Amino acid sequence: MIKAPQAGTIWGDRKGTVATGFLAKFVDGFSSPPHIHNVTYRAFVIKGMIHNDDPAAEKMWMPAGSFWTQPAGESHITAAKGEENIAYVEISSGPYLVKPIEEASDNGERPINVDESNIVWLDASTVSWNKSDAKIAFLWEDESEGLSGKLLQLPADFKGEIHTKNGAFRAVVIQGEPAYKISKEAAAQSLAPGSSFSSEGASIHRISSSTEESTIYVRTDGEFDIVAEE
Repeated sequence: MIKAPQAGTIWGDRKGTVATGFLAKFVDGFSSPPHIHNVTYRAFVIKGMIHNDDPAAEKMWMPAGSFWTQPAGESHITAAKGEENIAYVEISSGPYLVKPIEEASDNGERPINVDESNIVWLDASTVSWNKSDAKIAFLWEDESEGLSGKLLQLPADFKGEIHTKNGAFRAVVIQGEPAYKISKEAAAQSLAPGSSFSSEGASIHRISSSTEESTIYVRTDGEFDIVAEE
């Protein structure tokens, strides 16, 4: 049985120098030795339970929908438990490397672990560009790059559209299984957790949820609206 983590790139190139998003898969009971990474990363639990913290820290198991960040140079371990354990990992530049703790350093950043139950959701009454019954969570923002990361929570029976206005738009399904259409005439495609869709510039993404709510992570350097289907 393969015990080491497995990785599959969704976009970018984790061995190159560009921003990248990839899926990491861990076997039940996996626990890494203390190590560091050469770059800071952000991550979401998609399936199973993940622990990511200082090597001496007590285990804090994060369920699906949870979010964490790991600063470059900081010693930590990653562990997983569950029949299937998958995380979405994102870096702003590569390559993504694993290095020994002897090369640890402090770049001034601090790690963040947010259990899914502690994510703060805002509805249309407080977000002007949300014209639907979806909810939004604001996770991070990089003003120097004009980038931001948000979570969209689509309730069961949601039908709507995401109207991008400019910039690069990347979306990854974290929870649920929404249906996606690029045009009104196209057949709907079911998107399992870990699936993604993207666009450059102005575009319309048609999304619907059936019997369960869906959570979608969005990374963009542009603006977009969420509009309920008329």
